Amino acid sequence: MKTSVTFPSNGLAIAGALFTPDDHTGARLPAVVVSHPGGGVKEQSPTIYGERLARAGFAVLVFDAAYQGESEGEPRGTEDPSQRAEDIRSAVSHLAARAEIDPERIGALGICASGGYVPYAAQTDRRIKAVATVSAADFGKVIREGIDGKQDPAVLDAVLAQAGAVRTAEARGEPLHRVPWVPDEMRDSESRQDRETWEFYRTARGAHPRAGGTRLVRDLGRVALHDSFALMRLLAPRPLLMIAGSEAETAHHSREAVAAATSPAELCIIEGATHVDLYDRDEYVIPAVTKLIDFYGEHLAA
Repeated sequence: MKTSVTFPSNGLAIAGALFTPDDHTGARLPAVVVSHPGGGVKEQSPTIYGERLARAGFAVLVFDAAYQGESEGEPRGTEDPSQRAEDIRSAVSHLAARAEIDPERIGALGICASGGYVPYAAQTDRRIKAVATVSAADFGKVIREGIDGKQDPAVLDAVLAQAGAVRTAEARGEPLHRVPWVPDEMRDSESRQDRETWEFYRTARGAHPRAGGTRLVRDLGRVALHDSFALMRLLAPRPLLMIAGSEAETAHHSREAVAAATSPAELCIIEGATHVDLYDRDEYVIPAVTKLIDFYGEHLAA
C-alpha cells in the first residue's frame, strides 16, 4: 500500500510516500528510509527499491529532498549536503513517531549521491540501525577529484573560482546562475556513466518531469567541502552494506568507505552492472534487492 506523507525538515515541508506491505496485520513494522540520487526524485529509483522492499515486509519511506521535487524550499534546485542529511534525519523522525513503525528497527538506504548522504547522516544518528547504499557517490569528492578520482586539480580551482564569481554577481543583483543537472553534452561524453545518466534522465527510460532539472552554480563551493565518509568510524557497531556495480566508475567510493568503516561492513559487487544500471535494470536491481532484504531482515529483526 502507498500513502502520501509530509513531514518537516528545518521548517520546510518534505513530500514523501510510505510503502507498507499489503498483508500488514497491524504489528509494528521494521522500516527503511530511502534517499534519492542527486537530481533525482522519489518516483524514480527510490520507488523501484521501495516497492520491492515493502513486498518483503518492510515499511519504506521515500521522499524528495528539500528544494527539490515536490518538497518545499527556495531557491529551487538547491543542493546542500547539510540539508540533505537533515532531510534523512527528519524522515527517520517521521517514521519513529508513527504508530505502525517500530522505532528501534529503522534502517536507511542511499542511492548515488545519497549513498554519501545516508552514511553521513547515520554517523551521528544512532536511531538508524542498519545502513546500506547502492551506487554510492560522495558528491563532494566527485567535485574535488572527478568521478574516477583522477581529475586535474586545475578543474577544482576553476570550479571554485566560478562559484565565487557567481555569488558576487548574484549579490550585485544578477539572476541566479543555473546549470542543467544533465546537460546535452553528456549524451556524447567519453564517460560511460555520463552517457547512461543522460539516457536515464533524458529519455523514456527514467525521465520524470520533476527530475534532472537545474542546479545552482554557487552550490558547488559548498558541496566541495562535503566529505561523506570522513567519520565512518562513528557508524560502529551498526552494520554497513554497500552495493556497487563491477563496471561502475564510482565503485571506488564504496570500496574506500567500506575500508574506512570500523563497524561490520560488507561490499557487494553486482557483476556486469554500471552505476546507472542499478537504478532500474531488473537484471541488476533484483540481486541488489535480494541482498538488501537479507541485510535488513537480519539487522532489523525483532
